[in-house]
Amino acid sequence: MEEKIDYYQVLGISRNAEIEEIKKAYRCLALKHHPDRNPGDKKAAEKFRQAAEAYEVLRDPQKRSLYNQFGHAGLQGGQFGGFRDFDEIFSSFGDIFDEFFGFSRRPSSQPRQQAGKDVFYQLDIDFHEAVFGLETSIKIGKLSACPGCQGSGRKIQESQGTCACCQGYGTINRVDGFFRINTTCPHCHGTGGAQSDPCELCLGLGLQRQERNVTIKIPAGVDEGTRLRLRGEGEAGRFGGPPGDLYIDLKVNPHPHFKRDGHTIIYQAKMSFVEAVLGAEIDIPTLTGTIPLTIPAGTQTGTRFTLYGEGVPVLRGNGRGNLVVELELQTPTKLTARQEELLRKFLAAGRKKPAAKTKSRRFKPALVKAAG
Repeated sequence: MEEKIDYYQVLGISRNAEIEEIKKAYRCLALKHHPDRNPGDKKAAEKFRQAAEAYEVLRDPQKRSLYNQFGHAGLQGGQFGGFRDFDEIFSSFGDIFDEFFGFSRRPSSQPRQQAGKDVFYQLDIDFHEAVFGLETSIKIGKLSACPGCQGSGRKIQESQGTCACCQGYGTINRVDGFFRINTTCPHCHGTGGAQSDPCELCLGLGLQRQERNVTIKIPAGVDEGTRLRLRGEGEAGRFGGPPGDLYIDLKVNPHPHFKRDGHTIIYQAKMSFVEAVLGAEIDIPTLTGTIPLTIPAGTQTGTRFTLYGEGVPVLRGNGRGNLVVELELQTPTKLTARQEELLRKFLAAGRKKPAAKTKSRRFKPALVKAAG
């Protein structure tokens, strides 16, 4: 009587393993013991069969539940009786072998769906637009479903038959070492069917490059390097496959007066040293207008003032950052004679007169007689 194998031990996983762990374990074993890699090796063939049998049971929630409760007895009665040969394994796991190894051993009755490619676009926006957001439209060129054949690749909608080149597989095998690798059939473009009357617009590809206007909404608070994703706005998929996505990479043009640090805007205000000494009120530009700022007397260069809530809005959040004003004193380079005269008087008035010198008196140290 054939000894029953423990499916968890075969795959080397715990009984609480998730589906991704099960799939990963099976992929490793299938790659190691694949018959194309081990020609004529009966032990490898048996391990390949056991791994496939374990994966078939443990990947299915219902079969796994029965196996966990009743063991192999729970799979009797039509639930699963194991695999008889390799063809049965490849027939059951055609899709996963396509994913793992790049080939399948069964012809496709329907063209395999192919997802569309993603499209990338760089958009330049102004500093003000990055802070407050905007809605704009861009024009992109991408592969879309051919309007002449609605993506089928055929001029006349009718049953295709089987491609004579790939015999309906949609791919052509080539040998690379131990592996048999498939490439898309150049005659049917992966459909597996004969195309006796291809579409004249797309030459049978089912896709055609077109330009399209896409409206995008840029949220307030984006910054340099922000990437936006528009699902389904990429290139069209083939044979009913999903379209790709459109990725917008934002490049923010610098502002002539403001610098940005996260949600904080930094503005460098220039004022004369006289205003700094005496104090003054100056107008500070913001992104929405101007705000008066009182500079107290005696303010030094580099002093910072904060205007709360005048910065960048929090991206997809609440509130705004602050506007920080850095004070920079300007030294005049050209003075009139009168200005120079007044400054010299100011300088002279600020100098202290040296104190009068007094004669120092010398004192002789007193002689202290030590006690006997």
